[in-house]
Amino acid sequence: MSAVSSRLPVFPWDKLEPYKKTAVAHPDGIVDLSVGTPVDPVPALIQEALVAAADSPGYPTVWGTKELRDALTGWCGRRLGAVDFAHENVLPVVGSKELVAWLPTQLGLGAGDRVAYPRLAYPTYEVGARLCGAEAVVYDDPTELDPAGLKLLWLNSPSNPTGKVLSKDELTRIVAWAREHGVLVFSDECYLELGWEADPVSVLHPDVCGGSYEGIVAVHSLSKRSNLAGYRAAFVAGDAAVLGELLQIRKHGGMMTAAPVQAATVAALGDDAHVAEQRERYAARRAALRAALEAHGFRIEHSEASLYLWATRDEPCWETVAYLAEKGILVAPGDFYGEAGERFVRVAFTATDERVEAAVKRLG
Repeated sequence: MSAVSSRLPVFPWDKLEPYKKTAVAHPDGIVDLSVGTPVDPVPALIQEALVAAADSPGYPTVWGTKELRDALTGWCGRRLGAVDFAHENVLPVVGSKELVAWLPTQLGLGAGDRVAYPRLAYPTYEVGARLCGAEAVVYDDPTELDPAGLKLLWLNSPSNPTGKVLSKDELTRIVAWAREHGVLVFSDECYLELGWEADPVSVLHPDVCGGSYEGIVAVHSLSKRSNLAGYRAAFVAGDAAVLGELLQIRKHGGMMTAAPVQAATVAALGDDAHVAEQRERYAARRAALRAALEAHGFRIEHSEASLYLWATRDEPCWETVAYLAEKGILVAPGDFYGEAGERFVRVAFTATDERVEAAVKRLG
């Protein structure tokens, strides 16, 4: 029996451990700006909804409660501009990373099929292709790809790691090309509510998709917008035929969002105030870190959205990682996200105000 793990790259974060030890040794402790995990409290109304649903002895359903599906369709209409959205157009998932990693397998892809994703991208797109034995291909402009054998096209706007945002016109052009060639589009929009110098648009917006969801699915997560990374609350929305197939597969696989988390998701999607408050926190941290990095000689590229600054000192990324680790600041090397990032680092602004202030002082 061959180990499935042999198909996979080395888990990238393991490579960062020696630098983390250096940063931890700083007299004032580590400022961890690497992973980008939320650190602020889960909003009270979400915690209350979770607790109220804690007495859930029965199995939840994969498709979720009617209340959850109502919340998902309502939010897609209100926030993304989706029109004529029905329950068949939404499906809760157990965190977006699980969905990304196992989607090609659940779509039945394998040897001879191709999965495409941006040249600089979240590593799990490649992992998903490798897990099912498909060929992983990268692109700068997806419409320049050879569509032969291309079964799944990943978009990511706002981008992780760069924060780059695809314009409405770019999205419209890409969706039209994919439909012309019968390529299924999954658009990772997990940072859509975190635009700073751009207003990100969903592929589900009628100006992009023409009011039809055929061949397109958007991926959304509550991890960042509601500080729910620990809840594993996410969902996909779009083509009813694709989601119906995934629903059947996931029912057999028992991929169910926990009932209390479903209730918490309903509360989170029904409240915009906590999202605005969290945005304000991130905006202040972003401004402080950007100013400090630029004053220290870094150049920031893109970064118009998401939770990261894409920064460079025009040197190999691991040299930058080592340099900042000596200052007790841990960042992610750009080559985690592809060879094109080899002279950049990704700096998350998800640390507490106190830790961000410490980083600014050290860079000063």
